[in-house]
Amino acid sequence: MAPSFEDGNSVFEFVVRRGNGVKGLVDSGLSKVPEAYVQPPKERIDKENAVKHGLPPIDLSKLDGFGPDHDEVVDQIVKAAETLGFFQVVNHGVPLHLLEFLKDTAHYFFSLPPQRKAVYRSDVSPSPLVKYGTSFMPEKEKALEWKDYILMQYTNDDEALQHWPQEIKGVLLEYLRSSIGMVKKLLQVLLGNFGIKPDDPMIDVLIGKKMLSMNFYPACPNPDLTVGVGRHSDMGTLTVLLQDGIGGLYVKMEQDIDYGKKGDWIEIPPTPNALVINVGDMLQILSNGKYKSAEHRVRTTSTSSRVSIPIFTMPRETTKIVPLPQVVEKDGTALYREFVLIDYMKNFFGNAHEGKKSLDFAQINPT
Repeated sequence: MAPSFEDGNSVFEFVVRRGNGVKGLVDSGLSKVPEAYVQPPKERIDKENAVKHGLPPIDLSKLDGFGPDHDEVVDQIVKAAETLGFFQVVNHGVPLHLLEFLKDTAHYFFSLPPQRKAVYRSDVSPSPLVKYGTSFMPEKEKALEWKDYILMQYTNDDEALQHWPQEIKGVLLEYLRSSIGMVKKLLQVLLGNFGIKPDDPMIDVLIGKKMLSMNFYPACPNPDLTVGVGRHSDMGTLTVLLQDGIGGLYVKMEQDIDYGKKGDWIEIPPTPNALVINVGDMLQILSNGKYKSAEHRVRTTSTSSRVSIPIFTMPRETTKIVPLPQVVEKDGTALYREFVLIDYMKNFFGNAHEGKKSLDFAQINPT
């Protein structure tokens, strides 16, 4: 017997434990959003009054060589990290045909029968490297996010080929291989701003762990009532995001700048052939707050299903994290304490999304 949608526990059972996901709810012919997914009014996105991010994407091909173009791009990357924490890049080195294939593959995977995806639920997955689920922390959330996802940890190619789902592992590995050089270039720029040399081993340490996800946001009967992903900042160093042409990504302003005021939600509209880059908590901590791990969220749509494919880069779990001493010396005080990343991860993944509250774990004087 199908569970009742009015019963929160039954929805949890149907959505998460049975592995059907929100697509199963949509396909059930519902004319309205189940109560389990209804967001409080203060958490809903006001699409009509949101500001669109109007800055052009950054052309990474200009980083090659030296001269005014190189210096201009460096300034653009640093400024974006210091203000919004998000920017888009083109000429990034990831083949454009691969980006299209990734989006097609994501739609294909999430269209598979529920039982094919359910084998990767966290409680039964054959590998700790792979997890399929719905929402971020359904056990603690007041309203579930309107999305399904498949999350994969990368250790090495052999383990990925052995454990990742057959339908997606090849294209995801190629996506990772072709993106990691770009991530290193961006870190060289951002850390170079603090005097760290391009060949410093710290750069490899900061991306020693990688996680990839495919996210699926089904068309929602009433997107004004729901959210695709709740407001949060990313935990790691840098995130690379491929979004499709539908859009729905919003970033919160931490300060007044040219195109928005503090507290505004800025839409990051899809740009053809571009990838979205965003600063994670680890980079904010290392920079002693100079770089911003932007609070962001995703809005659903009633017109068609949406997919996105992020790569999360971060240090390994045993890495000690502390603000860079040269930045602290210049600032005169450290804003964050030293910690081991695994402890930060336990806190991050043990709570529902709540803006940038995850940073309180490391702040010396939390706000």
